Amino acid sequence: MERGSNYRLLQLQEILFNETDEYHDLGIDQLIEKLRAETGDATFDKRTIKRDLQTLDDMDFEIVRNQGPYGKVLYSHQTRLFETYQLRLIIDAILSARFITTNEKEKLIKKVKNLTSKHIAKTLPEPIVFSQSANIDYELVKLNIDSVHRAISEGKVLTYQYGKFNVNKEFVYHREGSRYHVEPYALIWQNDFYYLIGIFQDTNELRHYRLDRIRNISVSDESFKKRDFNLQEYVDQSFHMFAGEEMWIKIRFHNSLVNVVLDRFGQDADIRVLDDEHFVLSTKAKLSDGLINWILTWGNRAKVLSPEHLVERIKEQIRQMNDVYAHD
Repeated sequence: MERGSNYRLLQLQEILFNETDEYHDLGIDQLIEKLRAETGDATFDKRTIKRDLQTLDDMDFEIVRNQGPYGKVLYSHQTRLFETYQLRLIIDAILSARFITTNEKEKLIKKVKNLTSKHIAKTLPEPIVFSQSANIDYELVKLNIDSVHRAISEGKVLTYQYGKFNVNKEFVYHREGSRYHVEPYALIWQNDFYYLIGIFQDTNELRHYRLDRIRNISVSDESFKKRDFNLQEYVDQSFHMFAGEEMWIKIRFHNSLVNVVLDRFGQDADIRVLDDEHFVLSTKAKLSDGLINWILTWGNRAKVLSPEHLVERIKEQIRQMNDVYAHD
């Protein structure tokens, strides 16, 4: 095969790799048009391209042929070294590594996206992730990742059942097993678990769901229009991904905890010096067990100043903790 044919074959292979996948294919005329744009050669004919496609197929660069409208044959390359969920896992792992610089992360993610078609690469967002992997049902979660990822990229409503394990290690469905209908907004890695964040249609509320607790998921044909949504703000306010009422809180901390607070709330956190030993944090957060437990973690080095009902919740929790040990 002469040099010109080799070059054409390589260009055709690259076009099929970048432009086609399971959901995108091209006809002969489209392939010729793209080849002309890449090579500047206007002499290609259909028989030559068909022979090239067969040559690529014989060289184990699998070519899938499907019948399109009016009997037109469409061609695609669907075999990839990585599945979409695997690329998502790689990107999440890169982003969760705090020691990698932002610039280096961008370079690595760009390379990862080159491992698939440009169409799939466009659907790979840069999710907010904070911690590393946990020992969860991997086989279940990876399938859920694919469904959630596709629903987000296509703007489709998800339906599934949801639940959790009881003390007998039996999985119990919430809402007597009835299906949830959720408009998916984001998929994040937080506290060693994947979470879906979206609108629960029954109540029109923004909620989050652990992927390892989702069962029998499916992507519906129903489309939805995404509202304005600040993912970073939602995650920052959801301590340990517990749901709860959103409110403004003020907490007094010992100065020794300033880095703990900045790590949790970021460099833009509203903190004010109170005296030589303390500062006050003012922030929005969700009233939840996660928030209360986080505050109690710091013992006498953290004190809630407002709102009053949170102060009372903290006091009650301390009383209950004291009772556990007082009756021994």
